[in-house]
Amino acid sequence: MDENAAFKAGLAVRKKVLGEEYVNASLANADGDDFMEPLQQYLTEHAWGFSWVREGLTLKTRSMLNLAMLVALNRSNELKLHIRGAINNGVTKDEMREIFLHCGVYCGAPAALDAFKAAQQIFKEEAAKKA
Repeated sequence: MDENAAFKAGLAVRKKVLGEEYVNASLANADGDDFMEPLQQYLTEHAWGFSWVREGLTLKTRSMLNLAMLVALNRSNELKLHIRGAINNGVTKDEMREIFLHCGVYCGAPAALDAFKAAQQIFKEEAAKKA
């Protein structure tokens, strides 16, 4: 991958939010794969290296926005990933509950229910890691 300035900046914040182990595995899984490598390059540079590194919103606020958008888009796999990232960025369980309840009004009860189930699963997994 081309480790230009945007990639390096994005990689740093991506690891901070999602965890070094997850990011390293994602990159290793794509390394040398002509199909997947361009996507990892793109995401790291553009999503993380442009949007997430900008001043103006805290990482916590960005995580909260991501949670709401992923509920609205019905992207449960990404939602689970970003629930972990939100925890890393200081979003509390109570704040997540309020985000998901608010999404229920605008995105529908099924979307909110899926979000609650995803969060509950992640909370249990995180608690098991600490036990």
